Amino acid sequence: MLELKNVCYSVEDDGGKDILKNVSLKIEDRFVVITGPNGGGKSTLAKIIAGIIKPTSGQILLDGVDITNMSITERANLGVSFAFQQPVRFKGITVHDLISLAAGKKLTISQACEYLSEVGLCARDYINREVNGSLSGGELKRIEIAMILARGTKLSIFDEPEAGIDLWSFNSLIKVFENMHRTIKGNILIISHQERILNFADKIVVIADGEIRKIGNKDEIMPEILSGSKQICEQIKV
Repeated sequence: MLELKNVCYSVEDDGGKDILKNVSLKIEDRFVVITGPNGGGKSTLAKIIAGIIKPTSGQILLDGVDITNMSITERANLGVSFAFQQPVRFKGITVHDLISLAAGKKLTISQACEYLSEVGLCARDYINREVNGSLSGGELKRIEIAMILARGTKLSIFDEPEAGIDLWSFNSLIKVFENMHRTIKGNILIISHQERILNFADKIVVIADGEIRKIGNKDEIMPEILSGSKQICEQIKV
């Protein structure tokens, strides 16, 4: 379980602007989606959880262990994975190599192919390809998810996975997340505006102006989002 206690983050270069204000949150459900208006602090919160950004104040606990001052590497070793909006390309490294690195051991072709199959990619077409500019955004995102599956982490964080991909790739990505929702053993945390992703969340957290505005299941949250409730956040894109 992940727990945030009074997490704050401010940027001094911007006149001391508060990006996050006393965010307290427990993430214990299997599939949690954080949503809210643009600029509300969603991606900043995800990066703070992953260790990319350090909070100005507050505490972060993972299964009772204080990870507030741990680096991204130390958190990764404890079982935290982070998927960027734009996955990194690695010229000269094959998909097989990358999945093996994620797993922490040399996988056989057959083992690596199983992870690719889980994310809807035809293994024989991808296993020996380089992770470079020849791959589309949708392909890269699915390969990144295959890496996370290979790691078998406690907490998998996805920052707006729908960003920058076409409708066809998005439809495929939705199927992958639906399958992860059914099968993954750890917790999944997704930053997203997309209604189709929100619809299969176990819990939805709404953040606006750096503060948590509401937490609940989809039956509690979705009607207010879809009705355009100003109290929640007018700018959510669904």
